[in-house]
This record gives sequence, C-alpha cells and structure tokens, in this order.
Amino acid sequence: MLNSTAKPNRILVAIGLAVIALVPNIAAQTQDPAERQHAIDVYESQNMIAALPLLEKVAVVYPNDPVVLSRLGFALYANSIEEKDAAKRQAMRDRAQTILLKSQSLGDDSNLTRMILSALSGPDGTQVPFSNIKTAEAAIREGEAAFTRGEMDKAIAAYKRALDADPNLYEAALYVGDAEFKTAMLSDNPKNRDERLNAAGVWFAKAIALNPNRETAYRYWGDALEGQQKVEEARDKFIEAIIAEPYSRTPYVGLTQWAQRHNVRLGHPQIVPPNSATTTGQNTTLTIDPRTLDSKDGSNEWLMYDLTRIAWQKGDFFRNYPAETVYRHSLKEEAAALRMVAEAAAKDLKSGKVKALAAALDSLVKLNDAGLLEAFVLFARPDQGIARDYPAYRAANRDTLRRYWLQVAIAR
Repeated sequence: MLNSTAKPNRILVAIGLAVIALVPNIAAQTQDPAERQHAIDVYESQNMIAALPLLEKVAVVYPNDPVVLSRLGFALYANSIEEKDAAKRQAMRDRAQTILLKSQSLGDDSNLTRMILSALSGPDGTQVPFSNIKTAEAAIREGEAAFTRGEMDKAIAAYKRALDADPNLYEAALYVGDAEFKTAMLSDNPKNRDERLNAAGVWFAKAIALNPNRETAYRYWGDALEGQQKVEEARDKFIEAIIAEPYSRTPYVGLTQWAQRHNVRLGHPQIVPPNSATTTGQNTTLTIDPRTLDSKDGSNEWLMYDLTRIAWQKGDFFRNYPAETVYRHSLKEEAAALRMVAEAAAKDLKSGKVKALAAALDSLVKLNDAGLLEAFVLFARPDQGIARDYPAYRAANRDTLRRYWLQVAIAR
C-alpha cells in the first residue's frame, strides 16, 4: 500500500472501540491481583483520565506485561491529546511510543498498537483546529474533554452543538456516532444497546454525506453493524472504507478483522508480468523470462504487455494525457498492457491453440471478461503514478470497485 498523510486531530476516535475490544488477549504474568484487573476495567470503561494513574501503578508491578503496557500506552496517548502545553504533550507522546514499542516487543501485535505507533511516528496534529468557526471549535474541544473522561452523553451534546455551529464539520457528526457506539458497547441492556447502535449508524451516515471519500465513518459503521450481528452489512461498510481511501493502512483494519472473525480469506489474484524492460534515454532493453517463450500455456503472450508499455513510454502516454508534460506510469497504460495479454490469451484458448492457460493468465482473462481489470490494477498493482488516476476512476466507477472486492478479493 502507498503511504498517505494521516488526518490531523483526534486519532483516538479514528481507532474506534471495536479495535480496542479486538486487542489480542495476550497472556500476562501469572499474578492476577485485583489492582491490575481494576485498572483494566477502568480503561475498558473508556475513562482514560481515571485509567492512566491506575495503569501507571500496575505497570510498576508488571513491567513486562504486554496487556498492561498496551493499555498504558494508549491511555497516555489519549490523555496527551488534551494537554495544552506543547512540551508536556510531546513528552507524553514520546513515553507512549516507548511503552507501546516495548509492548510490541513482548508480543503485542494488535492493530490498535500498530495504528497508535503509526500516529506517534508522525508530526503532532492533535492541536490543529477542527473548525475555523470559534463556537464550533470550542464545542468540539469540550466534547473531546468529556470523551476522554468517559462522559459520553456530555460528549454527544457538545459534538451536536459543534455540528449546529458548523454544519460541514465531518468530525462532529463522526464523533457523535462514535460516542453513541461506545455507549452501546458498554451497555448491559440489549434494547438500549441496539438503539444506541442504530443511532450511531445515523450519525455515521451524516458524516459520510459530508465527505464520502473519507474512510473513518464507513469503518466505524461497520463496527456498529458487527455489534448487531449484521455480518454482510458490516462487510459492505468495511469495503466502502477501502474504496474511500485505498492507499493508507487504516481502512484495511476493519475488513481484515471482519475476515478473521468469520474465517474468510482475503487476497488479490497473483498476476505478475514475468519480463522486465528498462529505458535509458532513447534506448529500451527488454529482458525476457525464458519460461514465457513456451506457448503451451499462453505464457508467450506476456510479450504483448511489454511491447504495449514501451509504446506508451514512447508517445502513447501524451496522446492519452495531453495536459501532462512528464511521462508517468498510469492506470490507462497498465490496464491497456494487461488487456492486450488477456485478449491474446483468451483467443489462444478459444481457438484451441492452448488446452489450458497458466494460472495467472487464467485469472487475468477472468478479470478482463468481468470488466474488473482497472479495479485490479488500482487495488493490487498501484504505484505513485497509477494512484493519481484513482479519484477520477472512483468518481465514475464506484460500483465496479465494490464488485471487485465482493467477487474477487473476498474469497468464497
């Protein structure tokens, strides 16, 4: 996957309670004192302010307990978000990173730890304003403080005021839904839990309406639907998260965990062109894999891929992208090159020239016949050049991108 710039402000909310709940229950030391369990219980109640000193105390007794360390690191990070003093906030972030790295070294491979470490490895964006409207900014910060204390109803009220003041504030709608979700997950009343999860979905939908190309609300909504045992609906929301932002790591967390819970395999077809071409100045050198000289399984048709790409580099690119002045690898080029191979291989098979295609060619023909070749390229073979074509393709072909995940990438 390609790197992408993380969104500023609260990464805490972008993780979601479902991810916290899915942190692996790594075996701790054999001792099981009441203090340790109490600290974890307070943490799981979402009161990060109250949990922090309790976890600090427990960590002294259990310095090599990855369960305690993972929660202490997260609590430190959560509390750092509301720290106004930049030096103190950075010190808390540095310590959280050190603790989480130690937790990871002791066996903590949870998505939560990986995502918080990713957030901590970049610049501190937690104090970037959510809104340029002062009343909205003040309200959402009030909501953040209540959220960190675990006071979800107060947080919800503040987030709603923020959205009233700034109707375009994506985070305000998102955070209402997240607070509703966390309240639901902490409820022992099935009816209340279901009502809160439904309310969360309403607010996630509002956030999506404000910006359908941000992944977080889709992923949170998938968590809420999972909480209601709506398995296929949850899957569809996790797919939408990937479609919204396919070139960052976080959107894949939801679908990956969904697949693990339901014993479903995920993966792209293994299609790798075997030859290679290098261009220096006006000269292009093509290195051919000897295996592709055998026409018994259609592998010889891979030469079409290389010849097509060479033609694009020599001039086809500028004919297809007249507004651009510098060549780049593009979606159109990669799809055109793969399509030439697919069509030639399909013709070989239909004519009886070959009895059966090589596995990669068989997959390629099927993708082309299904109209999913571009989607495959964008999700399975992107580079910086191809990724630039994604927004325009998504705008016109969102349903095709969904179909790729449902029919190809999610094994049946």
